[in-house]
Amino acid sequence: MRTRILGARVIDPSSGLDQVADLYVEGGKLSAIGQAPAGFEADQTLDAQGLIAAPGLVDLSVALREPGYSRKGSIASETLAAAAGGVTSLCCPPITKPVLDTSAVAELILDRAREAGHTKVFPIGALSKGLDGEQLAELVALRDAGCVAFGNGLNNFRNARALRRALEYAATFDLTVIFHSQDHDLAEGGLAHEGATASFLGLSGIPETAETVALARDLLLVEQSGVRAHFSQLTSARGAQLIAEAQARGLPVTADVALYQLILTDEALIDFSSLYHVQPPLRTRADREGLREAVKSGVISTISSHHQPHERDAKLAPFGETEPGMSGVQLLLPLAMTLVQDGLLDLPTLLARLSSGPAEALRLPAGKLQVGGAADILLFDPQASTVAGDSWHSKGRNSPFLGHCLPAQVRYTLVDGHVSFKA
Repeated sequence: MRTRILGARVIDPSSGLDQVADLYVEGGKLSAIGQAPAGFEADQTLDAQGLIAAPGLVDLSVALREPGYSRKGSIASETLAAAAGGVTSLCCPPITKPVLDTSAVAELILDRAREAGHTKVFPIGALSKGLDGEQLAELVALRDAGCVAFGNGLNNFRNARALRRALEYAATFDLTVIFHSQDHDLAEGGLAHEGATASFLGLSGIPETAETVALARDLLLVEQSGVRAHFSQLTSARGAQLIAEAQARGLPVTADVALYQLILTDEALIDFSSLYHVQPPLRTRADREGLREAVKSGVISTISSHHQPHERDAKLAPFGETEPGMSGVQLLLPLAMTLVQDGLLDLPTLLARLSSGPAEALRLPAGKLQVGGAADILLFDPQASTVAGDSWHSKGRNSPFLGHCLPAQVRYTLVDGHVSFKA
């Protein structure tokens, strides 16, 4: 299939390209930008006048819920939701049933993702067997099966010695480790950020130190082991500062933040809505501003959805008994565009945090518009709007943004030159 995309404003953060141009796609590759290749005859033409053409978005944390949790989502449903949000490449965490700690589970996920054909999927393997924090998973076998990085989620290692040995082993094979830094003992039993809102509501708190104590330890172990590290789901201004200091010392560390942490604060919990129950928790306005500044400066190079779809019943109990997490990947582009609307980021910088930043963090073959490279392309209308919840594809409707009118609309998502989503 040969496709001509006419008249889009082409923005590629990785190369600094920002101009109105035509794009030409052939054999799943981007064959030219601007002038048509010799003898090119299009099988289809997409009129992109007034649209932005950008690299397909790269989301580093999308829970696909398969295998094991089909009531919450499936690979087919959640990758379609991702494509509708402008995502062409995503990473899925190892929290499946069985846990993604064997080659067989990785291969099952990849096979079903290929069958669905909506996005490219890059599995994150478990760092320890069963995510129990004791015995190291078979990391090299998982890498060979397609896993691009390894993590233990919010499940802590039993002790620092076991974690150190895991990091040294990963460093030996140049594997990337993903940290979700939260001290289990400090966070245990907590439901919300430890502060004025939690006190007023009578909710047990999770202090900022649950993140910063674990983060400081993890950074020291990264420095000692020499492992490549990515810190996921930062929630505090102090945590972002620790990452900035580590980067200034030359440590090979990157970081991401959940998009909702850049928009919401713990004040959203005031009516006890379980839609705001997330782990790690929403924090203060000061923390949100610190995270926003870190995103703006590039200390945090990646914005992710941290998509966790749930069935309706999972959010119906009293706040403390509900399951944490938001469904958000289908809103990744329009919700992120509120950061441009608010004047925090310019459009090329936002697109960098959603494409080239995450791709570089985990060394993924994605996130750029490059002649000869994969034609993973997002076409969106910056002047249109999206009513969140219309034409919803995720099995999880657990989002507090449903019904909101958000800026911009995804018109086309192309994966290897194939239109995987069309509005």
